[in-house]
Amino acid sequence: MASDQYDVIIIGTGPAALGAAFHLTGKLPSLSILMIDKAAICSGGLLNDCKQNYSYPIGFAEEYWTREEAERLLPLVEERLKPTLKMQKNLETYRRRAERVGAVLYDVRQAHVGTDQSKFLIQRLMDELAGRGVRILLEREVTDVREGAGGAEITIGGTESLRADTVIVAPGRRGFDFLRRIMEQLGIPYIDNIVDVGIRVETRLDNYPIVRDYYDPKFYFPERVRTFCTNSGHARVVLEHYEDFSLVNGHALSEKKSSNDLANFALLKTIGLKDPVRSGHQMALFLGRLAHEIGGGRPIMQRVGDFRMGKRSTAETFNDDLYSFRPTCPVTAGDLGLAVPAKIMRHIWAALKKLDTIVPGVLHPSTIMYYPEIKMYANKPSFIDTHFRVSPHLYMIGDGAGTSRGITGAWASGIRAAEGIVQARK
Repeated sequence: MASDQYDVIIIGTGPAALGAAFHLTGKLPSLSILMIDKAAICSGGLLNDCKQNYSYPIGFAEEYWTREEAERLLPLVEERLKPTLKMQKNLETYRRRAERVGAVLYDVRQAHVGTDQSKFLIQRLMDELAGRGVRILLEREVTDVREGAGGAEITIGGTESLRADTVIVAPGRRGFDFLRRIMEQLGIPYIDNIVDVGIRVETRLDNYPIVRDYYDPKFYFPERVRTFCTNSGHARVVLEHYEDFSLVNGHALSEKKSSNDLANFALLKTIGLKDPVRSGHQMALFLGRLAHEIGGGRPIMQRVGDFRMGKRSTAETFNDDLYSFRPTCPVTAGDLGLAVPAKIMRHIWAALKKLDTIVPGVLHPSTIMYYPEIKMYANKPSFIDTHFRVSPHLYMIGDGAGTSRGITGAWASGIRAAEGIVQARK
């Protein structure tokens, strides 16, 4: 077989792509497989913090997954990632408190690798695939995907072409624009009407002690608000850079690193847009750019104490008297009320007050609220089968395609796509 012809080409090296590659090489070891990524190392959730959830529905897009289907595949994900699961305690106490204020606490089996250790996990996985004969090309950007009667063709860097019987597109959330362009070019119907908009909360670990009992608490509040991606120990808020603005996110190092006695988590509100406003991605871009302008080129942070009093935070208010810890991501001190849409902020603040009843202390005056944290993973192609196939020779999977919302769900969606390819080749 010529070097420019493969049985399967997988665009991306994140968890969805890895899930597909491992399943294909396990079931059909004779397949010629190419994985290609514009990044220098597998990116996304595996590289950044690498927090894993092994309980449905966390991480799964429920419109595509039943509990039975998720629980069938989660053991296969666990078998490959080999997680060290976190111990949990006192959940019943927090669950009762949540019920009293109309919230729900999910009991989730969790693991955490840490940003400092995740690259070793990634290297192990990539070495295993290379040992199975998978060809891996990094720092090579796919610029086009075409489909013909006998298969599909990708273009690298605008010049080099490679063909395959099947192409799996798994670009992750950061590949949102690429995925949308390919769908529009190929005439694949899709919807883009959902976006998660919220804040990142940073406080002292003593103000959010639940993390000592439950590493990443999954609270769901009224008005489609939820906690997301909690970090503690050596935790920090970080920037995610896009073309003309930045978002905030949270990471934590492994337990091998000393604690900085801080915790951070996101509070996200899921927004479902209706006609005539349909693009969650465009809404996200608008909100990100607005915050960028109001923050003078950076995201905004505000102390809870200032927010309660209806005044903006200033650099001078972040002092040793009122502020007992330094921000791990010192951005622009300001007023979230000028940047966050009022309805979104109202629902997030209501959830924060409920959370402070469940875990007293989180609304300490020194607590910081960073904005914006936005999740753009709402591209939802029109699939033609249950294996996330969008056309005769193309599959689209992972967070970028809306089939998942996290590492384990993305990996499971890769397995489902691979199962479809295996069935088609029998």
